[in-house]
Amino acid sequence: MKNVTNRNIKFSILDERKIQKIHEASIDLIERVGMKIMGERSLKLLHKRGAKTDSAGITRIPKKIVENAIKTVPKNIKLYTRDGEPYINVDGGNQIYFGTHADQLEYVDPISGEIRKFLKKDTKTMCKIADYLPNIDFILSVGMSADVNPEVQSQITFLETVKNFKKPINFSTNDIKGLQDIIDMASVVAGGLKNLQEKPFIFNYCEPIPPLTHPIESTEKLYISAKNRIPVVYMPYSMMGGTSPLSFAGALTQNNAEILVGLVITQLVNEGAPFIYGSMPTIFDMRTTIGSYGAPEFHMLIAAASEMADYYGIPFYGTAGCTDAKVIDEQAISEVTMEIFSTMLSKANIVHDIGVMDHCNSVSPELVVLSNEFIESCKYYNKGVNVSKEDIAMDVIEKVGHGGHYLQEEHTMLNFRNIWYPEYFSRKIQNPDKSEIKNLVKEKIKYIIEKHEVPKLDDNILKELDKWYKKCGY
Repeated sequence: MKNVTNRNIKFSILDERKIQKIHEASIDLIERVGMKIMGERSLKLLHKRGAKTDSAGITRIPKKIVENAIKTVPKNIKLYTRDGEPYINVDGGNQIYFGTHADQLEYVDPISGEIRKFLKKDTKTMCKIADYLPNIDFILSVGMSADVNPEVQSQITFLETVKNFKKPINFSTNDIKGLQDIIDMASVVAGGLKNLQEKPFIFNYCEPIPPLTHPIESTEKLYISAKNRIPVVYMPYSMMGGTSPLSFAGALTQNNAEILVGLVITQLVNEGAPFIYGSMPTIFDMRTTIGSYGAPEFHMLIAAASEMADYYGIPFYGTAGCTDAKVIDEQAISEVTMEIFSTMLSKANIVHDIGVMDHCNSVSPELVVLSNEFIESCKYYNKGVNVSKEDIAMDVIEKVGHGGHYLQEEHTMLNFRNIWYPEYFSRKIQNPDKSEIKNLVKEKIKYIIEKHEVPKLDDNILKELDKWYKKCGY
């Protein structure tokens, strides 16, 4: 099991009264205003329990159905390595885990500095880097390689990822069929669907379409995930003033209602199916018309949304370590550092988008490596202050006395390794005239690419996966 630092600092955006008001408004939205829900299988289950769909296609779900789903959904999530070793465990505490992308639309090449289309070969590089870094706990396989047939991008990216990455894999698919294909591929690696269900090393990611719309692609992905008992994230990405109200409480309420509808569907399909609450309420920048990934409001609202998930006792899927900047500059570092710090203080559990740049168009291995360093520093901040007798160390203070020093004390020798010592940030007595960090990061990436070996899958498993490559035309 990975050694995880729990949060020891109290921090909140919402108080109990605010959480309750957002919850009640969300229930009213679901029950009175309703949602546009598509997908015959999901609607049939909803209607059987008492939901009604009007002639305009708007479905209204009674409060009791939502309340029952909140009761039956698991309050903890366990994810494993592809070899069945426990790795991520969210059990209602303050555990936090971070993940990056195995692929994206564009790739910020760490050696040449070129920003180009993401290619199939880059997935192996991203996987090796994420596999090596101790603070990157999972990877996202999203199906975006430019040199792969779009009809099988999701499947091919997953195959490349599972071959080159041993930690948990978060995946999304470009279509409904791809989801079942990936579950079947993962079952091969796990030694069967039953083994995969007992020790899942994959979890699915899907989204509704704000405002208040759940297309068939979303409901079917929820349905298939729940039927197979594969953990699923349901995460609306809304832009205030564009696809959600331009008010914090309004955006949180709308997103919360959309997530709860996804939760209801999974529990109606398979009571007790694992579900992860995700929310991305950002701003719609009126000057540029982009949904910002670096806006302070975005990350404050993510922290607030994590408190809504905590209210329901459901694991939360957050966002941090990303930037609107296209290159690693002052903006990128400022945004990424602020986000990771905010997320560390929040109640988020499983946090994605580390190293994502340019409004989620590209991924940068260099930014992933730097973020690993930021995360490590924040883990030390997050330890907080203990006040045991040993920590107060009154006997040591008395022994050293007035005007003395602690350098030769046993207490110092026993505790100096509890301090964070950075790998890249400089604390030299005499600093050079220019930054050394960029070259250090590049050298680290070269080292990982050349030296780090991800354990090879069993030959029999690789033969079975090769059949999937052929089935996909590769």
